[in-house]
Amino acid sequence: MMKKSILFCLAGLMPVLLFSQKHVPVKPRILISTDIGGTDPDDNQSMAHFLMYSNMFETEGLVSSPSYGYGSKQNILTMIDLYEKDLPKLKAHIKDYPSPNALRAVCKQGKLGAAPYKGYTTATEGSNWIIKCAKKKSTQPLWILVWGGLDDLAQALHDDASIARNIKVYWIGGPNKKWSANSYAYIVKNFPNLWCIEANGSYNGFFSDNGVPDSLRSKNYYDNYIRGAGNLGKDYKSYYKGVVKMGDTPSLLYMMDGNPNNPYRESWGGSFVKFDHSPRSVYNGNTTIADTATVYSIMEFHFKGPMINIPADSACITMAVKAKIGEQKWPGYYLGNGDYVVRYCPKQTETVTYKVTSPIAGFAEQNGQFVVDNVWPGKTRSTDHKLGSNWFTDRPNPELFDGIQQGAKTVLKWRSAVMLDWGKRWAWLQQE
Repeated sequence: MMKKSILFCLAGLMPVLLFSQKHVPVKPRILISTDIGGTDPDDNQSMAHFLMYSNMFETEGLVSSPSYGYGSKQNILTMIDLYEKDLPKLKAHIKDYPSPNALRAVCKQGKLGAAPYKGYTTATEGSNWIIKCAKKKSTQPLWILVWGGLDDLAQALHDDASIARNIKVYWIGGPNKKWSANSYAYIVKNFPNLWCIEANGSYNGFFSDNGVPDSLRSKNYYDNYIRGAGNLGKDYKSYYKGVVKMGDTPSLLYMMDGNPNNPYRESWGGSFVKFDHSPRSVYNGNTTIADTATVYSIMEFHFKGPMINIPADSACITMAVKAKIGEQKWPGYYLGNGDYVVRYCPKQTETVTYKVTSPIAGFAEQNGQFVVDNVWPGKTRSTDHKLGSNWFTDRPNPELFDGIQQGAKTVLKWRSAVMLDWGKRWAWLQQE
C-alpha cells in the first residue's frame, strides 16, 4: 500500500517536473532585432511578452529592422509607453524591471527594406548599435534575437567582422528568410563559423494548439487570462483580435529556460541539432516541374539578358511567385555582362509557379515551376554553403514534426507551461 501511495504521488508530480522552468545561469545580454510595425503584427504580441518579462534580461538593444513592411523604432517606443503605464503593478511583484527610459535609450532604427544581392548596403543606426554592443567588454556573449530579416546583422558583420566572435544568434527564420535571402546568403558565405540557431520550423510549435488545454488555446487565451488587463492587455486586442500567435517569442523563451549556451538541451524555446551545410541551388535559366528544391533553402536563378550600362547590383527584374500564400513579388539584380539574378527561399511543401519580367528592352519574359520538398537541410549539393561547427537548426526526427513543421514539437511541448506562467503576470495587471 505504501509503494502504491508513493507511486501515486510521483505520478501527480510528473506534469510539474515536465513543465517546470529551469534555472538560467546568468541574466543574459540580449539585443532584439524586430520587424515590428510591418505586415505581421505578431511582433507587437511578442514585444508585450518581452516587456512583461524584461526583468530577466540585460537588454542592450531594441532595433527596428523592417526588411519588409513599414515598421520603425516608433513602433517599439509606443509599446514601451504602454509598459511604462503598467510598470507600477509589475514592480509590486518584481523590483528589478528596467526603467522605460533605459529601454528607450537602446531603441535604434535599422535598415528600411531588404538588402540587395550583395547582402549589405550602408551602415544604419541599428547596425552601428549592434557593433557597439558586441564590442563591450564582457564575460558573456551578446545574444542577438532576430525576429525578422537579417539585414542589420549582415551590415554589422560586414562593417566589423571582429564582432562575430562576441555574438550568438537565435534567428526566427522560415518566412523571414524569404525577406532577407540576400543578407542570409552573405552571412553563411562569409561567416560560416558564426554561432547561430536557425529556427525555420520549431517556432511554429508556439502557435499550435495540438494537445493544448482548451483554456490555453490561441483563440481562448485572451478571454481566460488577459481580459484587457492593464494598458498592454487592452492593446493586445488590437492584434489578430487577441488571438495568440507570437511566432518570435520562442527566441525569448530560449533565453529564459536553462543554459542557452547548450542548444541540444530541451528548453521552452526548443531543442536543436548541428548542421554543416546551408542548402543552395543555382539555376542558369528556368526550372520545370522536374526540379525539386529543399524547403527553406536558397534558390538562385540566373538569366541571360541584354548587356546594359547600369550600376552592378541594380534592381531591375521582378520575379512574381504564385504559391499557396498567393502571389508575391521579389526583386532581381543586374550583376554585369548580361547576368541577371534573383534569390528566393521557399517556406513550405508545395508546387510553385513564377514569372520573371523586366522593363529593360530586350529582356525576354521567363516562366517556370518547381516543387518544394519537406526535408531540411536535405542532401548535400556542390553549390551549398559549408558551415562551421556552431550552426544549429530544427531537429529532423519525424516524431518531432507538428504537421509539416520540422522540430515544432520541441516548442509545443512547453507551450502550456509558458502560457500558464505568463497568465500569472497578466493577473498582476488585473489587481487594483
